Amino acid sequence: MGDDELERRIGHRFQRPELLRQALTHRSFRHEQLEAGVAAAGDGDNERLEFLGDAVLGLRACERLIEVYPASPEGQLSRLRAFIVSARNLAAAAQQLHLGAELRLSHAEDTIGGRAKPRLLANAMEAVIAALYLDGGYAAAASFIDRFILEGSMERLPPGALHEFAFKSALQEWAHAAGRPAPVYRVLRSTGPEHEKTFTIEVSLGGLYSGTATGTSKKAAEQLAAAAALAFLGVLPRPELIPPPTT
Repeated sequence: MGDDELERRIGHRFQRPELLRQALTHRSFRHEQLEAGVAAAGDGDNERLEFLGDAVLGLRACERLIEVYPASPEGQLSRLRAFIVSARNLAAAAQQLHLGAELRLSHAEDTIGGRAKPRLLANAMEAVIAALYLDGGYAAAASFIDRFILEGSMERLPPGALHEFAFKSALQEWAHAAGRPAPVYRVLRSTGPEHEKTFTIEVSLGGLYSGTATGTSKKAAEQLAAAAALAFLGVLPRPELIPPPTT
């Protein structure tokens, strides 16, 4: 897919096409080019654009949530926003755009499947949002967010729903309301090669509960561990997630 086709899919003709190229440039590609002597030190990757895009996305998500759920309290809106801006949700949107095929990766990163990595796809989506904001202003970025990230999302996000992204937040809120110490998370072990590590996390709630969960990232394992704790407490009716409590 060429730049023209990608711009058509995005729905924006860039006046500064270098912004779109930068948004699709992973740091591994930039380092590879520098080592090969075919790029200048000032040539950028997409990390700074990710930072800006995250802020623009967060603002637009808040605007839409306030519009759609005018009676919802701040805590519920915060959890819904957390899902909207989560790497999982952004990666799914990036797949709709076939953004992985457009990423500029080093040969090594490409070889180990970088084009399909959710984190790289999510980062690229944030960077594209920033590129749109810098090239066409907030309206261009908001239109893109509405179409590719928020379209249909609001109907799937009733404010009372508890999504996986919210498990840690919900457990923290439960502990605070119950007058308990905050949950403590600890990495017990990690296994596998660097690009396919599996993490086992323990979560402890004082002397009330201690259990473990395993995930493909520290954050994922922590969320599953928190979900299991919530199930143990009766807050979340998913007993299949409860790990064996330890003493």
